[in-house]
Amino acid sequence: MEILAASSTGSGMSSIIIIVLMIAFMYFFMIRPQQKQRKEHQSMVNHLKKGDQVVMISRLHGVIDEINTTDQTVTIDCEGVYLTFDLSAIARVIPSKTQAAEAQPASQAAASEEPASEASDAPASEAAPASESAEAADDQKPAESDSADADK
Repeated sequence: MEILAASSTGSGMSSIIIIVLMIAFMYFFMIRPQQKQRKEHQSMVNHLKKGDQVVMISRLHGVIDEINTTDQTVTIDCEGVYLTFDLSAIARVIPSKTQAAEAQPASQAAASEEPASEASDAPASEAAPASESAEAADDQKPAESDSADADK
């Protein structure tokens, strides 16, 4: 009898452990990423300003004309048509070219400057043949076209 009772309490503990592991799995792979995504979206909505280009959840592209924080709405200009949406309907903000340049990390900027500095360190004698060959190619093109015109 004691062996039978011990095995039933062991199976009860294992089922509790399995349930706890399932809840932990659901939290780390479903709930937590969704909370992170919601925080990122809220941060994006809080940083919106007039003139930002946005894409709505309906894939409608437009420019923000007005933001009403009390009603949680935004008015979008879509080529002269003004539409009002909830702030939650904004899927993403399209970065403008000036924002993309400012957002470029310093490490990428330093990496992009290194090849330019290496090219400037090259002796002038190495740079000259490349420019001479380009000029020579330009000189040959009109001559070729003149001979083609002569054949006609």
